[in-house]
Amino acid sequence: MTSHTAHTYAPGLDVKPGVNKRPLSDFKLIAFDMDSTLINIECVDEIADAVGRKAEVSAITEAAMRGEITDYKESLRQRVALLKGVHADSMEGVYRERLRLNPGAAELVSACKKAGMKVLLVSGGFTYFTDRVRDELAIDFTRSNVLEIEDGLLTGRMVDQPWGDICDGDEKKKMLLQTCAQLGISPLQAIAMGDGANDLPMMSVAGLSVAYHAKPQVREQAMVAINAGGLNRLLEVLQP
Repeated sequence: MTSHTAHTYAPGLDVKPGVNKRPLSDFKLIAFDMDSTLINIECVDEIADAVGRKAEVSAITEAAMRGEITDYKESLRQRVALLKGVHADSMEGVYRERLRLNPGAAELVSACKKAGMKVLLVSGGFTYFTDRVRDELAIDFTRSNVLEIEDGLLTGRMVDQPWGDICDGDEKKKMLLQTCAQLGISPLQAIAMGDGANDLPMMSVAGLSVAYHAKPQVREQAMVAINAGGLNRLLEVLQP
């Protein structure tokens, strides 16, 4: 009779039974959420701070991430409407002064690239930030939302894009599947990493789902949950 030894991991890393240690090179794509996953902040909350509306906006963000607001698009429209009148320069301030990569982000992306993987950033946040994070980490593909700016001020609306209006959970999943198809790989060769309820659709189709300092609902459903330490703790499960 064969005995299967369960791997033990250092505290703060929960790995579901049946998820075995394997080489990173078994996978061909890793998809990251941005806000509170790849970076340390929720950008929409920090932009709202510029007009004294951070508490109001972050309450909606928190409820959406916990899955208590099921219509993500509507929750984002509500939050963006509260940003009306914010000067575009305030976003530069958020990027320069508040936005930081989460611990281990650069190390994990670098290890994935070394293993021959492509990297996808899918965000319910905004191109203003995703484009900069993409350039900093040399990310291959991105999808996120565009804030409308007129005369240097946010209008409180978003701009429709060729693929649709808002990057919500369904759009994240669609983008992951499209990217897999474009690369000629199975979704089972993809890793999806996030922290909020709107990440669950893409996590549900990926070969490996990873929760990072995530909401309870996301931690419960993910195959791997990083509850302490940096993003690079995934490398304890997948050997570079």
